[in-house]
Amino acid sequence: MFKIPAVLIGILVTGMLTAQEPSTLKSATAAAPATPASLDTVPHTIDSSSFHKYSGRKWLVAGAHVALWGGSYIALNKAWYADYPKESFHFFNDNSEWQQMDKAGHVWTAYQMSRASGALWKWAGFSASRSAWLGGISGVAYQSIIEIQDGFSSEWGFSWGDMAANITGSALYTTQELLWHEQRLQVKLSYWPYDYNSPDLKARRDQLFGKSIQERILKDYNSQTYWLSANIHAFFPDTRLPKWLNLAVGYSAEGMLGGNENKWVDKGGIAHNRPDIARTRHFYLSPDIDLTRIRTKSKFLRSAFFILNMIKIPAPTLGLSTKGKLQGHLLYF
Repeated sequence: MFKIPAVLIGILVTGMLTAQEPSTLKSATAAAPATPASLDTVPHTIDSSSFHKYSGRKWLVAGAHVALWGGSYIALNKAWYADYPKESFHFFNDNSEWQQMDKAGHVWTAYQMSRASGALWKWAGFSASRSAWLGGISGVAYQSIIEIQDGFSSEWGFSWGDMAANITGSALYTTQELLWHEQRLQVKLSYWPYDYNSPDLKARRDQLFGKSIQERILKDYNSQTYWLSANIHAFFPDTRLPKWLNLAVGYSAEGMLGGNENKWVDKGGIAHNRPDIARTRHFYLSPDIDLTRIRTKSKFLRSAFFILNMIKIPAPTLGLSTKGKLQGHLLYF
């Protein structure tokens, strides 16, 4: 089960912190090639005169991670698990549910948590390789807290499918940092509200995905699209295309009013069965922008670009559904 993550908090904190003093860190080699104005590629070696400063940063970042994990554990216990009885640790196979949109959500969350964490460890003064490992481990560790709590809840259980998706997202971040020292492939999210066109469907939406827009953005599988966005220039350096231009493939699904089928019983005890609403998968191809590759001297813009880069930029899009329908979108959100 994909729950509301603290990834947004992590990204916001990282964006604000790591953009403050990029010029105070010295590059490992004076002849190193120019890199984009990206918080993913903050230089990482430390002037010896700054030892105490960066030692303090390491403690600050370590404390921030512990606070995030501990706070999330307490908050989730109150918000998600308090209303369900505890039982012995058990497993739960939900791999067939939600057309695997929840698994895509786990990949996105783990990737973004690792990206934010890795940038924070760089800001604290760790080497690029160590930051990559710490970022990946931190992303998996945060998600593991949720999975372990699920394992003791009667409503859910520990899901190996969720855990595999978590590891995939974090591994995607760490592998690229170790191999290329940059993020050529990024996992992104876009959102457009699904049309729940009757009172009973709106009530089911509120029951499943929450009543606030903040909850629905991160929980409403019918309204989400997940993207794998590749930077063209990074793979084809001789191209004359802009260095910030990406090509993205996306996946979404709609018509889902339950994990495996559109049957449910509402709070009034009334049974609903909606086989007329087709559960449909969609695949997309669209241009995108890697905002962190846009050069700027503005600390504010560097922070904003780092934060916003977890979102797919709306753009013309070609889509194909499992119904065999090919459709073009002038702007797809």
